[in-house]
Amino acid sequence: MGNAVFLILFVIFCAILVGCGVISKRWVRESSDYILAGREISTFINMIGVCAIGFAGTTVALAPGFAIQLGLTASFTWGIIYGICGLLLFAVLFANFIRRCGAQTLPEYLEMRYDGKVRSVVAITSVVGMAGILANNIVSCTNAIAGYTKWNTTVIMAVIFLVIIAFTFISGLWATTLTDFFQVTLGVIIVPTTLILLSQKYGWFDAINAAWPGGNVWAAGLTGATLPGAVPTYPSVLNFIICFAAALVWGNNYYWMKIANCRSEKVARKSFILAAIILIVVFCIPLGIMGAYAGAFLGDAFAAPYGSGAVAPTGAHGLIASTFPALLGSFVVIGAVAASISTASTSALGASAVATRDIYQRLVNPKADTKTALKASKWIMVLIGVLTWVLCLFPGGPTYLFAFANCWLVPPAILLGLGAIWPRFNSRGAICGALAGMITMAVFTLLGDVLKIITVNSYIYLATLGFLVTLIVAVLASLTGKPKYYGESGWERVPTATNRKDVKLDDTDRKILEMIRLGHCYMADLTDALGVDSKTSGASIENLDQGGYIVRAGLSGSKFYTFSITEKGLAALPGLTGAEAEMAKEGLNPLYLGLLKVVMENPENQAEYIQKNGIKSMRMSSICSHLTRQGYIIEGGLFKRKLRITDKGAAAVRKYA
Repeated sequence: MGNAVFLILFVIFCAILVGCGVISKRWVRESSDYILAGREISTFINMIGVCAIGFAGTTVALAPGFAIQLGLTASFTWGIIYGICGLLLFAVLFANFIRRCGAQTLPEYLEMRYDGKVRSVVAITSVVGMAGILANNIVSCTNAIAGYTKWNTTVIMAVIFLVIIAFTFISGLWATTLTDFFQVTLGVIIVPTTLILLSQKYGWFDAINAAWPGGNVWAAGLTGATLPGAVPTYPSVLNFIICFAAALVWGNNYYWMKIANCRSEKVARKSFILAAIILIVVFCIPLGIMGAYAGAFLGDAFAAPYGSGAVAPTGAHGLIASTFPALLGSFVVIGAVAASISTASTSALGASAVATRDIYQRLVNPKADTKTALKASKWIMVLIGVLTWVLCLFPGGPTYLFAFANCWLVPPAILLGLGAIWPRFNSRGAICGALAGMITMAVFTLLGDVLKIITVNSYIYLATLGFLVTLIVAVLASLTGKPKYYGESGWERVPTATNRKDVKLDDTDRKILEMIRLGHCYMADLTDALGVDSKTSGASIENLDQGGYIVRAGLSGSKFYTFSITEKGLAALPGLTGAEAEMAKEGLNPLYLGLLKVVMENPENQAEYIQKNGIKSMRMSSICSHLTRQGYIIEGGLFKRKLRITDKGAAAVRKYA
């Protein structure tokens, strides 16, 4: 009876996911829509998307598992570190930087900051890392279903795999956006409801403490073990920070994409902060308490040394589901399935985005048009699926898969941080540090987890070792190499008559100068408007900077990608006269004014205006970001961007009509 009920709910669940892909298909016109949703994502939708990543199979397994193994304080500490040190701090430190730099993927930024070799290495290894996280969530989902239904794991895995590939293949990020909304809604209902039912059945913390060995569920796990602090072995507070903040978030391309796809840096920052709070309060803390209930009242079902049964501590969620009536138990398991699939689909898209933009469009078919690139994106998704299927067979199950994935995500986090704050850091340091860290972790994963020759985790956690190796090698190697011009001693940020060199301007340089004259001040505006890879716009900006035509707002952080035009830059452009000159002073041109007029008179004609003028989705993002900063429009809309004209915008239309 229980399996039949679960099967019905599972079929309905899968049908809704695929249906979301079909519904959102009409929103995808080019590869940038497929992997970045045209930078149209709103605060609420991005908050849901980040929540969906955090509400993962890993969270469903680890939050209850740590409570059983190390006590509630350890479980809560893990959740807070992931939410605060990972998501919230990432947004506070990097939201402006990532959104303004314009790179669609993390490897794309690495080429703009360093060189093509760094991008190639990180792109290839990032695909493997994100495929590992995808495989981890598929295996976690499979185990959750198999533990409840006792069905064949291979069949379950195949079905989960096909469902994920199906809806992401159809519509990419738009599909995952809609499905995330559905899956997080399920989680928000199921997790707190399960906790309430458990409290009604068993009582609150006094009842848990009374049944807990040692009488204090906060201080220690079932066996009396506690969470260490700054020790190199796992688990510890130190390793939680390195693994679940630096590696899992800071060096992960799909978290980069979750900032890059937002309408503005303010939207990105606010959505991450809200998501971090929701994840801690609604998911991590309740799931930890659920683990405490399982340990206190179902402890005998766990495997030694926790009990006399066969269930692992990470299987506490499924164990609790099995104690409920069929319908309720099936809903609880569906919640775990939703958690796994939501993160798995984002991992699949993150890997596909890197493979498409950083490998296919750059190394395989640089001349691919938008239709060809979109088609390639979808088939690359299928290839990612094949790689994921192989990784699902990785020895050791979800735990080792997660460690394997982190091997490839720690080094990019360091390259991001050093590149953002240290102008002197160069490509030699980046490539040497990345290779040293990745090779070190890959070798010890093979020797320890696969061949069982030496287990380095007995002495230092693998991600921590990789972090230290990458950081030390990167810094030392960088000191032996020559930095880019802005990292050299004596370089002055503000140009004068004597501190710049003569450079020749090409068509791209002039187009960028014209946009900066108009008030487009961020690199993202320039890259999106030109429809080019960041390496092209980045090289042009460096040329203009060295020639004294522009000035950067600063040499680190988001100011590094914020520009203004100099007198020399203005002199290099054809002069404007009449109304066009007046409009330029106010950040407008005839195209932008025409859009404002359409928005004011009949917003329904916006799509026709865009199509008539051949404005692609990323260029539209550039225009909207600029007009919003200038105060002419307000961007709204839950899913798709909807423009509303301001009083200033209406006044401009009347002035130049």
